[in-house]
Amino acid sequence: MQIGLCLPHYGRALEPSRLLQVAQRADTQGLDSLWVTDHVIVPRDIFIAYREEMLDPLAVLPWLAGVTERIALGTSVIILPYRSPLPVAKLLASVDVMSGGRLIFGAGVGWMEGEFDALGVPFKERGSRTDEALELFQKVWTEREPEIETRRHRLRGLVASPMPLQRPRPPIWIGGASEGAYRRVARYGDGWHSTAATPEAFRQGAESVRRFWTEAGRQGTPVLSLRIPFWLDEIHRPGTDMGYLRGRPAVHGTTRHVVDALRGFAALGVTHAALDVSLTTYPAILETIDVLAREIRPALAG
Repeated sequence: MQIGLCLPHYGRALEPSRLLQVAQRADTQGLDSLWVTDHVIVPRDIFIAYREEMLDPLAVLPWLAGVTERIALGTSVIILPYRSPLPVAKLLASVDVMSGGRLIFGAGVGWMEGEFDALGVPFKERGSRTDEALELFQKVWTEREPEIETRRHRLRGLVASPMPLQRPRPPIWIGGASEGAYRRVARYGDGWHSTAATPEAFRQGAESVRRFWTEAGRQGTPVLSLRIPFWLDEIHRPGTDMGYLRGRPAVHGTTRHVVDALRGFAALGVTHAALDVSLTTYPAILETIDVLAREIRPALAG
């Protein structure tokens, strides 16, 4: 199992120097990935960590490409209906080039209706807009002179640039826990990016993803990944109100307990875990990275 870290660019005082420490420590300690998270403007009455002090992921991602050297850079997840798809595709292709081919593109439809209202995007169109965006991404990331006509876009006689460094394109992992999301993995994606699932919920979702993948005639198997809140009890120092986590899945406990929990997810097919450490303090995050590199990853590899 590969181990990544969700960069805590939300829900706390913005301290770029400390974000830099976290990113570079994860990179130099050999973790596999760093992940950024997407929300634009959150309703005041929704109690989530992303409501306040949230840097835009599409600003953070190019910065990460410049301050790290080898670690993969992922989006967990870009909410595609929020933005015009072609500028986003160009920005992400640019990140892939400037990072030396390190992008993992996680995409989703979104769920926060008030945010859609604020952005002037019809909530009921989020699925069709996401599918359309993914079709466009597939084209402009693989064809220099793409030709495609969708409901809202017509590409003829145009040149797409830059092309991503990765071939045939960066991996696309689809987020969500609905039949529509599972079908979207099979139609447009390379894998499923589950969020905060219990082992049983993950097992059921993975079974659905595999079934739709087979029905779509796809070759090979889909990548199965998991984003989940995470802390180590022996290091953890609460850095924010954890009330919104009440009743939600998380991986936490002693190092031994965490290894066992991650092994359980690995047995269900998870090959990449993105650990959300935003609930703890920066000093504790740095210590946690060291333990992940020194103890937890070797235990999972063994």
